[in-house]
Formats: sequence, C-alpha cells, structure tokens
Amino acid sequence: MMNIKSPLLVCVAVLIATASADTSVGQTKPTSSSGWSQIRGDSGKGVAAAIAKPPIKIDLEKQTAWETEIPGIGWSSPVYQDNLIWMTTSIATKATQEEIDKKLEGVDYAEIKTWAKRVELRAIAVDRDSGSIVHNLLLRAVDEPAISHPMNSFASPTPAIKDGRVVCHFGSYGTWCLDDKTGKEIWHETYVVDHSVGPGSSPVIFDDLVVLVCDGIDKQFIAARKLSDGSEVWKTDRPKIRAESGEFRKAYSTPLLIEVAGEKQLVIPGAQWISAYALDSGKEIWRLDHGRGFSVTPMASFADGVVVFSSGFPDTDLIAVDPSGSGDVTKTHLKWRVPRIAPDMPSLSIHEGHVYSISKRAVISRVDLKTGEVVNKVRAKGNFSSSPLLAADHLYFGSREGTLAVFECNQEMKRVAISKLGDQIMASPVLIDNDLLIRTSEKLIRIKP
Repeated sequence: MMNIKSPLLVCVAVLIATASADTSVGQTKPTSSSGWSQIRGDSGKGVAAAIAKPPIKIDLEKQTAWETEIPGIGWSSPVYQDNLIWMTTSIATKATQEEIDKKLEGVDYAEIKTWAKRVELRAIAVDRDSGSIVHNLLLRAVDEPAISHPMNSFASPTPAIKDGRVVCHFGSYGTWCLDDKTGKEIWHETYVVDHSVGPGSSPVIFDDLVVLVCDGIDKQFIAARKLSDGSEVWKTDRPKIRAESGEFRKAYSTPLLIEVAGEKQLVIPGAQWISAYALDSGKEIWRLDHGRGFSVTPMASFADGVVVFSSGFPDTDLIAVDPSGSGDVTKTHLKWRVPRIAPDMPSLSIHEGHVYSISKRAVISRVDLKTGEVVNKVRAKGNFSSSPLLAADHLYFGSREGTLAVFECNQEMKRVAISKLGDQIMASPVLIDNDLLIRTSEKLIRIKP
C-alpha cells in the first residue's frame, strides 16, 4: 500500500534575486530585519539579509531574550511587520478512541488519519520586544471538524502580512483578514475542498491580491481575492490529473512569484503537474507533467532562470524546469531530474548556483543548479518537516526531535552546531534583526547571538 504523509507546511528562506531579466518578485533583495511578511520571507525563498549575523551555537540560558508559551497546537511559522509577530494556533477537544474508530469506519487510509470532536481556530499576536501576547483571537469554533493526519495541525498554514493587514488561513475552515494593530476583522471568506488530512498550503500576498491554493482530493483550483475587501478577482481550475483516486490528486504547496521576460508568474507544484499562472488574471502560462507525484508540499524555488521543485510522494525526485515556455512544456523545457533526493515536506534553498535539498531520510544534497549534478551529500540526524533558514552562509534546520542543526552552506556542508531547544520544531526558523525566532510545539523563543 502506498504511504500517504501529512500536509505540513513548509517554510524557508529568501534568496538574493539575480540581476538578469528572470528575477524573483516580491523583493529584489533579501529579506531585511524590518519584517518577515509571509512563509519563507517577503520573496518566498527564505534567505536573511546579507548583513545578518544570527547565532550559530545556542545556549538558551544565556541567549534567550524572551520565551512565550503559545496556547494550543499550530505548525504555522511566525511572521511580522513592525512590532507584532503573528501566528495561528488551534485548540482541539480530543475524541475517545471509540469515537475516532467510528468516525473513520470505511474511510480510505484510515490507519494514517484521526479526528477531533471540536476545534477552536485562533490568531495570536506577540510583541516583538517583550514577547507578551497582545492578541489571542478566536476566529471560529468548529464542531466535528474534518478528518486529519496525526502529524498535522488545524493551524499549519502560515499567515501573510501587508499594508497593516494580516491574512490567517485555515484551509476549508476559512480565511480571515485582520487589522495588524487592533486584530479587528476586515473580511472573511471560505473555499471548501476535502484536504483529506487537513490544510497545509499557506496564503501569499502579491500586489493587492491574496492567492490561495485549494488542491483537495475532490477538486483542485487556485483563487485570488483582493486584500482590500476580500472580493474574488479570479479563480482557475488546476490541470486534469490521471489518478483515479482522489488521495493521489491532493497537494499542499504554496505559490512562488517569479518574473520571466517581464511577466509575473505564480509557480505552483501540484499532483502530477507543476504549473505557472499569470498573477493578474490567473490564466495558465505553462505546465509540466512530473509524473505520478502527489501530496506535494515543498514550495518551488527559483534562481538564474531555473525553477526547481520536488515531485512529492512517492518518489521525491528533484526536478528543474525552464519557465520561459508556454502550454505543455513537458517535452521541451525539462532541464534535469535527480531521483529520490528531494524533500517530502521542507522546501529548498538555493545559494551561489547550488540547490540544497534535505530528503525524508535526512540526507542533505548539494546540487549544481545548471546541470543537476549532485556535488556532495551529508547526513543530518533527526526528522525534518520545517524548511531551513539560509543566513550568513549557513543553513538552519529545525527537527521534530527539538534540535536546531546548523550547516555551512558550501561544498563541504560541515555541521558546525547542533543545539537542543527542547520541544518539537515544525515551524521554520525566522530572523528578527540578528536574533533567531523559533516556534516550537510549546513556545515562541527569541534567541540572541
């Protein structure tokens, strides 16, 4: 039987855009300390500012600026602009095993699914200087929520912030736009699909558009709504998928915005296909058939005119495509493919012409972006779901065992530090000034150099 994993989000780092005509959009420079506005930072690739010098080896007793207990469970990564740090969380009322068994009776792949009786969906805002909780907002209480995966949370998608508005997304349970300072609701809308194992894709904001990916087992589409008032601007169906079972049609990736020959493209991996869409209209620009992959969670990455992505389960191939084509580019624009080294949940990092990929076996591969040659491999100890942060030529990996491992971002890929932070890490590390912001399963911690 084919194994199906949970739809955990992935969050990574931001990379310096190239000076060529093919550049990443959102920012043309790495994310600065003034904000980290959405998953993987402002431009969606998660590299910190070049001047950043975060801590490498961590002693929590000496270096903790503050730590704050976060109620409930949520795997969303922290985001911030100005003085408030936002994240989402969920507080679930557990069902008995008898109730769970009854709910899952006759459900496909019931052995990897679970159920809760009730869940509260909340948005949390924390003061960046003191760590005190400023807002703890109940957005919705859901009786008998949908079936999910034990490793997932009801609050896995990372929020996005722009122009004083924060967008909190809970998949089919709804999307809220809040005032960043007061927490007051500005608008609320809902797209319903069957996620099968819970929500995973994060919202992104480009120009005045909030873009949402809805790749369920029943239907697959993307949609854009105005940040200002929540009105729908466009909605586009995803390409038709060969797989007959809906379980092999689902995906949990998040859009990456790039620019090719002056055209803004939303690049979104999904089951069987990776596709690019025009930001202003949602019209499909190109698509590439990557095979039988499904449950694709990592975001695509982009540099030097090349898009790189993971094929998802079950093969986790690392694939590169030239995004300059139109229509079905499967036979014309595939650049290279390396089997079984891509991540299943963490996203990729690109640095100085090389792709860094951590596989489900915790092997970090350094791959030449132009040729697909695997230059080096090293093994990291642990299990990794969150995406790495790239800062000061180092890669930061948070593990489900509660450690933060730091590797040099070069050919040797030497591990220079591993620090125990105690609790499970599913959210991605974020930089705030020169400090690390780490969300664990229990706390949000600000760590000084």
